[in-house]
Amino acid sequence: MNGRLTLSASVIVIGGLALGLAAGCASKSMSKTGSGDVVADRQRIMKLQGASWADIQAKAKAGNIEGIAVNAETLAMTARQIPGLFPEGSGTEKSKAKPDVWQKWPEFEKAAKNLEIQAEKLRDASRAKNEQLTQDLVKDFGRNACGTCHTPFRQPPPRT
Repeated sequence: MNGRLTLSASVIVIGGLALGLAAGCASKSMSKTGSGDVVADRQRIMKLQGASWADIQAKAKAGNIEGIAVNAETLAMTARQIPGLFPEGSGTEKSKAKPDVWQKWPEFEKAAKNLEIQAEKLRDASRAKNEQLTQDLVKDFGRNACGTCHTPFRQPPPRT
């Protein structure tokens, strides 16, 4: 692994752990931790997830199967925090969350749990050095994990 990739992975892991801890505390009491802006807090978590996913894709392309585990663990940890970052009434104009998040709360929680489970499968396959399973999971992760929440519960990004 080159120095830049090692640094990138380290930053993602440390950032994931710090944000995971902060989000865990935030889900208990936003007034004690976090920025006080739940939308900004959840957007930071989602950006961390996006960076972790980008790193997973780069590692999969490079054949760094074992290196994927740390990013998949970050996804699993942050997935556990998602429901706590969507308190009722936090669907503001700067949020990309659809009203369906709160109208279909059990399905939203199920989608977050699915992301956690899919990320854990990816982590475990990576740790086991099972290249074929890891690559198969990476190939379908967007649809089977991210998409189960983004498609029904997130406004599509603007077309550029």
